[in-house]
Amino acid sequence: MIKHVTLAAAFAATLATALPLRAAPVADRHWSLMAGRMFPLVSALQSERAPGPLAAVLEGRRKRIDACELAPKCLLLASTWTDTEMDAVAAAVSAMGKPAGLADDGPRAQVVRELRGLNAVLQIYGFGNQSRYPMIDGPVEKVDGAGFKALVADAIWLADAGRNDPAVRLDPSIALAIALIDANERRDAVLFEPLDQAHNAAPLALARQTDWGRYRYSAIIIPGVGPDNPALSISARSKLHLQLAARRFAQGDVAFIITSGAAVHPKGSQFVEAVEMRKTLIERFGIPAERIVIEPYARHTTTNLRNATRRLHAMGAPLDKPTLIVANSSQSRYISSPEFAARNPAELGYDPGTVGQRHSPYEVEFTPSLRSLRVDPWDPLDP
Repeated sequence: MIKHVTLAAAFAATLATALPLRAAPVADRHWSLMAGRMFPLVSALQSERAPGPLAAVLEGRRKRIDACELAPKCLLLASTWTDTEMDAVAAAVSAMGKPAGLADDGPRAQVVRELRGLNAVLQIYGFGNQSRYPMIDGPVEKVDGAGFKALVADAIWLADAGRNDPAVRLDPSIALAIALIDANERRDAVLFEPLDQAHNAAPLALARQTDWGRYRYSAIIIPGVGPDNPALSISARSKLHLQLAARRFAQGDVAFIITSGAAVHPKGSQFVEAVEMRKTLIERFGIPAERIVIEPYARHTTTNLRNATRRLHAMGAPLDKPTLIVANSSQSRYISSPEFAARNPAELGYDPGTVGQRHSPYEVEFTPSLRSLRVDPWDPLDP
């Protein structure tokens, strides 16, 4: 018996020295990607290094949130950011100098976009307020049913369990917003990450060697048109866009093709427009794969242009060089219309670039702008 006790004690002592004295926080890689995509500046702050004024604001918010004891309505309201609290975060970000990913309009504007977007997530996925595009966005459960309340409750428990995750620990509201999106299985914003390293590696490598001066246009941008039937992988109109684009690309004065579009129409579709269009260009028209860049996140015509600009920037393409949008005649006409010109500042807050001359019923020039790099989680599925 004594021998067994001695062996057990020795084993316990060995195990104690092998284990760390303090377990490191568990990091959820999905949450880390989501935080980086939705709240890049805010999530880059670390609470333990927060300057005095921000530290006081964060402590006040924690007390307010903890006092709710996970009661849904109280918690969602307590997690909502006020203008004064946003100002404190903006001041802390400004003190960081010029952090990576800073938007062209400065730290306060970027912080306000991120935190107002966070507030919108709480409103739409927590309270059930209507999203801007309810036919394709919003919670998976009907907001007036028991399923919605149960999903919100589950998201609150999920957020509470993960609030110390390194990616979200600045403030409990970040964990709550991401948990609400996670509970609804809306992984759209990070589905292809790391996009350029994993999916666009070959064309980006080629872009780094490209003499852009040889080309009239840096790229053809092809916006997708989702089919109405969920059984169809690609619509007839997208096939028209591809045929027109392949014919135009063959003229040799365009460096790359960017296919743009997420899995949008109909709601719940499993087919990503950009991926299906790339596949068709390669298989049916023989376009070299290294000449095609996918942009698989855009959900609207406005973000087709914004997100294509982001890919051009990642490629190192000169943004003062025009691109060529190739689309069916009605969409091309719409992109050139005053209606579309008004829609961009109304929805994005800016023009993603300059729409230029319409050369034919199917072709219109577009010169990108750095404004398109502004992150906005008001649409958490494509910030």
